[in-house]
Amino acid sequence: MQISSSPRSVLALTIGMLLGSFVQAAEGDLQLYLDTQTKQLYAEPGPNRVSMGAFRPVAEQTAAAAPATNSELPVLNLSALQTKVEEQDVKIAAITASQSKSAWAQNIQIRGYLQNRYTEMLSGDEGINLWSDRSVGDQDSLGDADKNYLIRRARVVLQGDIGKRLSFYIQPDLASSAGTTGNVFQMRDAYGDLYLTEDRVHRIRIGQSKVPYGFENLQSSSNRLALDRVDALNSAVRDERDLGAFYYYTPRDVQTLFNEINSAGLKHSGNYGMFGFGLYNGQGANRGDRNDNQHVVARLSYPWKTESGQYFEAGIQGYTGEYAPTLGAYRNAANISRTPTIAANKEFGFDDERVGVSFMLYPQPLGLQGEWNWGTTPTLDLATNAILEDDLDGGYLQAMYMAKTSIGTMLPFIKWQYFDGANKAETNAPANEVNDIELGVEWQIAREVELAAVYHRMKRNNLVTGNRAGRPDYQKFEADALRIQVQFNYQ
Repeated sequence: MQISSSPRSVLALTIGMLLGSFVQAAEGDLQLYLDTQTKQLYAEPGPNRVSMGAFRPVAEQTAAAAPATNSELPVLNLSALQTKVEEQDVKIAAITASQSKSAWAQNIQIRGYLQNRYTEMLSGDEGINLWSDRSVGDQDSLGDADKNYLIRRARVVLQGDIGKRLSFYIQPDLASSAGTTGNVFQMRDAYGDLYLTEDRVHRIRIGQSKVPYGFENLQSSSNRLALDRVDALNSAVRDERDLGAFYYYTPRDVQTLFNEINSAGLKHSGNYGMFGFGLYNGQGANRGDRNDNQHVVARLSYPWKTESGQYFEAGIQGYTGEYAPTLGAYRNAANISRTPTIAANKEFGFDDERVGVSFMLYPQPLGLQGEWNWGTTPTLDLATNAILEDDLDGGYLQAMYMAKTSIGTMLPFIKWQYFDGANKAETNAPANEVNDIELGVEWQIAREVELAAVYHRMKRNNLVTGNRAGRPDYQKFEADALRIQVQFNYQ
């Protein structure tokens, strides 16, 4: 039986009225329990109930023949019971306050993933490099290439909510490179999301995070089918990240669609808003700004779902700013080591601006994905040994198929990428002409294990400089490689 404890005068009166029946049922002492959550009184123990002690009714106490002793139970009276309830309320309030102070720690999530790669060169030019993957190459490749086995990524993510208005996200990588040293601990993401409304429609992200430009750039490497992002869009933002402040607008219905796509395992890019706008340094992740100019970016991406249950998403994005490239020595075709020049009026940056479009038909089971962008960027002109502003364009098309089988989910895909521009973030902002084809399959053996095998036909420039006599830098090459990746997901 339960008894309401609010207000307390009603509680005490109710207990007095029901006392007779309690005495008969218990045939003696009355044991009371208070529920710490509902603050209701019970005559028997249960979940969240704490004992308030045993009581004996006044009438029974008076009629007792035996003399009173120190071991006898207290007399049940309204005043004492009310005092007991008040004392218990104080204890509950203290416990609740203590729990609320540490509640944020209960919402922390720790997860991550590990990518192990192996590359076997099949044919084509020798001594080549793929700037985005050091496992691609042979004994004649320039620089500190790992040639065969490589830990490409070793990420750990800590994220959580602190109250209703703040979320945090921290992601370091234990497999980054610094010069000739590999497996260096380096910060990738470190930001907070400040929610302007409790429904999380409006938020401001401050810190180092991904810049909202391109679908594949925002897509996690743990979700992407191809092993590397395409040069045409990835060259827009080094490591996809920078330090700045970004506003995101995500209506509730769009939040719902993003969650549905992600929960279905359809290779989503994550919630970067239906509309995003931001200011950032412009030099790339973990690099200080080199001029008094901020990059400005804006992105609009809209998902929708047809009556058949098919998900689509389309977007447009653009940014503008000034970028200051890094200079270094390189060896030209005449076997002469040179360092590029920069015009005096471009010492603190070149025009750096792009606009791009994205489209995604999520694999249910057939999927299509494509992006293209155009713009202006600093580019090394080998003929004049100077860095100039030049146009660029490029993108990719990808077809994929999702087949769920008894041995796991299979995702075969084919991808073509093209780029005629420059990778501004590489030393000397070298020109890069890309015309690659990738044919591969991802096998999701289980939620925690994925295996990918990709045949990669490369036609592009070697952006890794070695400064060896007789080996000109930035030369074009063609090569075929078999690339394999095993990914472990910790979540």
